Amino acid sequence: MIEPLDTAEVIRHFNDAFLQHDPAALPQLVADECVIENTTPAPNGSRHVGRAACLDVWQPLAANQETSFNLEEVDVHGVRAVIFWRFRWGTGEEHSVRGVNLMRVRDGQIVEARGYVKGA
Repeated sequence: MIEPLDTAEVIRHFNDAFLQHDPAALPQLVADECVIENTTPAPNGSRHVGRAACLDVWQPLAANQETSFNLEEVDVHGVRAVIFWRFRWGTGEEHSVRGVNLMRVRDGQIVEARGYVKGA
């Protein structure tokens, strides 16, 4: 039997999918029961339930060559991870936003992701 990836490995592969614009890497990392609480629209974001719904959010974002994520810090604590990032859609800080994802992993797959951004 193959052991599932630990939380740090899952999060590393998840981040790599966005850093390398590789949406095909995401399906194996997302659990059937995954739930995303997205950063938009303000003030509460949107909720996406299930693997297909979560992939519908993440895969186009990972594939977009005109945007980028810069990792600032990643902290893993058991089944939970905190990912601090900057998302860029152009040149200069006025075309970026800083945020954080609070992630939970079970049996080698992401089951929960809550995203937050710094607002005005």
